[in-house]
Amino acid sequence: MDEEYDAIILGTGLKECVLSGLLSVSGKKVLHMDRNGYYGGACASMYLEQLFEHFGKKDCDVSGYGKSRNWNVDLIPKFLMADGVLVKLLIFTGVTRYLEFKQVDGSYVYKAGKVHKVPGTEAEALSSSLMGFFEKKRFRNLLQFAFKYEENEPSTHEGLDLTKVTMQQLYEKYSLDTNVRDFVGHAIALYRDDNYITEPALATINRMKLYFNSIAKYQKSPYLYPLYGLGELPQGFARLSAIYGGTYMLNKPFEGITRGEDGSVTGVTSEGETAKCKIVVADPSYFPDKCKKAGQVVRAICLLQHPVPNTNNSQSSQIIIPQNQVGRKSDIYVLCVSFAHNVSAKDWYVALVSTTVETNNPEAELEPGMRLLGPVSEKFVSVSDLYVPIDDGKKDNIYVSASFDATTHFETTCEDIIKIYESITGQPFDFSELDKKLEEFKNLTEG
Repeated sequence: MDEEYDAIILGTGLKECVLSGLLSVSGKKVLHMDRNGYYGGACASMYLEQLFEHFGKKDCDVSGYGKSRNWNVDLIPKFLMADGVLVKLLIFTGVTRYLEFKQVDGSYVYKAGKVHKVPGTEAEALSSSLMGFFEKKRFRNLLQFAFKYEENEPSTHEGLDLTKVTMQQLYEKYSLDTNVRDFVGHAIALYRDDNYITEPALATINRMKLYFNSIAKYQKSPYLYPLYGLGELPQGFARLSAIYGGTYMLNKPFEGITRGEDGSVTGVTSEGETAKCKIVVADPSYFPDKCKKAGQVVRAICLLQHPVPNTNNSQSSQIIIPQNQVGRKSDIYVLCVSFAHNVSAKDWYVALVSTTVETNNPEAELEPGMRLLGPVSEKFVSVSDLYVPIDDGKKDNIYVSASFDATTHFETTCEDIIKIYESITGQPFDFSELDKKLEEFKNLTEG
């Protein structure tokens, strides 16, 4: 371990593994360590017996659930947008060679006590039970505007500068009511609250286009999920890093860091040895003094013997409950995967209900989502602190990721990854440059 590295990564959560892979691909010498004996950190996947033990239910009888190793239950399951940043990273880095994905069957939204399919096309919008006749036409008009809008082509702007026009003003232009705004903002643009309404509309239009571009790839829904669960993702990036010369060490205790005269990190110590480095990337658990608590997330992992009701018997689905529908400040998320994704025994389903904590009774806040599940065979509830870094890491070259939020998709996770990568490199993230470097490496190894 007494060597010098460009970067030392602490923790094998998804964010840390993606960054490890990206840095390795860009030519950096990387050492990746984890105090645990398994990959994934807070977002690890577990066999059934491990899951029961993790939640203090070691003595429960699990014989009725099938073989334990037929289960791969993610502690923090999230879906990938088919045209989103994480999928692009997987493709560009070649991690897809280690993984297999399956489309999620359906995307739904909660309105007025009922679950509705989120319209994915103009035709679905016109037949949707989410809206009345006139609202459908107005929503279609917004969709048509969003589909053709190109930021650098003024002829598509219809006289609207979306870097200045707020989303509130755009909704008003198309006379869209609160219910339509709810599913557009929360189930399509995937915002967690309503703060976006007062911000420039361009970001929301781009999010809408991402959603529909993702649907266009596979038709049913915009989401994908890896076979055998998300635990495959960190391991895929670990393999990528190893191909490019990265070194991985599990079960390595973290004993501290060394600093130079200017306060910048110069090394990481483990078991009495210090590896020198120029930068450190870590999850919040390694540097609590560099983080602040930004709230809590409550999650309930539920084992079911049936699909989530009112989702067309989908073997996998997402339901978003917009905050306004249940009198909250933040959304409630419901995710379901099953044996179809090889994460459970035959005919079993794994559901997650999650939200940002707003009261002194976190579990009760999940009730609107829990009611949508039907009978639950087993439930595992956790409340996790949400930590965010107090600075961008540039001062001492220690870059800390944020905790995973309550969302059941990876878009906010990817935003954090790109933000950290740009802080490290000092440049905007360039997919084309990354692709070129991968092609150069491919030619070198094949030549």
